[in-house]
Amino acid sequence: MTALSYTVSDSATMLRRNLRHMRRYPSLTLMLVGLPIILLLLFVYVFGTLGAGLGGVSGGRAAYANYVAPGIILLTVAAAAQGTAISVAMDMTEGIIARFRTMAIARASVLTGHVLGSLIQTMLSLAVVVAVAVGVGFRPTAGPLAWLAAAGVLAMTAFALIWLSVALGLAAKSVETASNSPMFLMLLPFLGSGFVPTQSMPTGLRWFAQYQPFTPITETVRHLLLGGPVARDAIASAAWCAGIALFGYLWAKRLYARQP
Repeated sequence: MTALSYTVSDSATMLRRNLRHMRRYPSLTLMLVGLPIILLLLFVYVFGTLGAGLGGVSGGRAAYANYVAPGIILLTVAAAAQGTAISVAMDMTEGIIARFRTMAIARASVLTGHVLGSLIQTMLSLAVVVAVAVGVGFRPTAGPLAWLAAAGVLAMTAFALIWLSVALGLAAKSVETASNSPMFLMLLPFLGSGFVPTQSMPTGLRWFAQYQPFTPITETVRHLLLGGPVARDAIASAAWCAGIALFGYLWAKRLYARQP
């Protein structure tokens, strides 16, 4: 077998390990799915009646459900990234990595298994959240190709944030620190166009919201599912995701190589 074949085989083994962890300890997955669903219900049924007054979103609860659902979907991706950091930190602090280093396995397979496992967990979580969103009034008008494109954007975003979270988990000194490090990823959707239009924000906050990564990604998903121009936001989304993924990968690779 070639070195690439060994790496692929070892990565598949590590992927199965992470999937078994998710199956045996479902509480983390339930938390990652439950938080976005609670926020979705809160914003639709509590704040949805204020839709006409929240940043110019007119049409009441029904219109606001359509507006806020893409923001909640992106929040689900950010929440899943937090679980990745916790999982990586647990491996680094419990001694299992030291055991892996004594075995004849590809070094890259450990991190690859975490990334692929978290990506699968994220996409399954997104399917549940989208189903609940449809149940509370989200009415996308997208065809099959638009749905496929939206899924691709979400997978691209999840891949980038997961690599960043892997690096944050490696950098953390404890599991508790790792659980807090990615918290800013869950705050950024609130400071973008996920819940109110950026035009309704004060000047300083509006500038930040327009130029942070979650706003073009949210707008891309929103326009793909509900209709609208996507070219400019899609290009910005791809650029942000490529930059975050590359930064996260290089940082994680460096931290993992430095671990004793």
